[in-house]
Amino acid sequence: MTITVVIASYKYGHLAAHAIESVLAQTKKADSILFVDDAAGDCTHLPLLYPELDYTLRIKNLGVVANFNDMLQKVHTDRVVFLGADNWLRQDALERLSYSLADVTSYDVAIVGEKKDGLIGAVGGEIWKGVLHGSSMYNVQMAKDQGGYERAQGTEHTEEDRMLFTKMLNAGGSRAHLDQPLLFYRRHRSNGNTP
Repeated sequence: MTITVVIASYKYGHLAAHAIESVLAQTKKADSILFVDDAAGDCTHLPLLYPELDYTLRIKNLGVVANFNDMLQKVHTDRVVFLGADNWLRQDALERLSYSLADVTSYDVAIVGEKKDGLIGAVGGEIWKGVLHGSSMYNVQMAKDQGGYERAQGTEHTEEDRMLFTKMLNAGGSRAHLDQPLLFYRRHRSNGNTP
C-alpha cells in the first residue's frame, strides 16, 4: 500500500515545521508528501528548509473544501492522510496505518495545546476515542469516485471530512479504527475551533 500525507496550512506557517518533521520522522516513510498553503503567505520559507516536499503555495484562497478537493486530485497513491499544519503525527502512525486495508481508517487523537481544556470537556477526556476525524486515512480512488469533499448544508462549520467519509461508507466502503492515539491535535487560540 502506498500512502501520501497532505499537510494543509492556513495561517500556520509558524507551526508547520513541527508537522513536517513529524511526517519525515515516520518509521514507515510516506510515498509522497504534499504541502499546501491556502494563500496565507506565511509558508514561503518552508521549501528552502524542506525541499523534498511537493508544494502548492496559493496566491488566491480557495477555502477548505475547494482546497482539499484540489489537493485530493494531486494524490496518486492508494491511501491519503490529510494533516493540519498545526498538528503532528506520532512517529509510528503511518506504519500502523499501513496494515489496514479498510477504505477509511480512523485512530484516536491526543488533544494538546493551550486551549485544550474546552475540547477535552466536550469529548470526555484528553484522548478523543473511536471517532472519524479529518486526519483519518482513506482510499484515494474511492474518495475521488464519490466526488471528494463537500460542504455540509445548514451549519457554520464545513464538516467536509464527515461529509466525505459518510459518502464513502454509504457506498459500501469499509471502516477500521486503531485504538491508540496516533495524532496530536493542537487546540490553540488561532485555529478558531470550537467543541
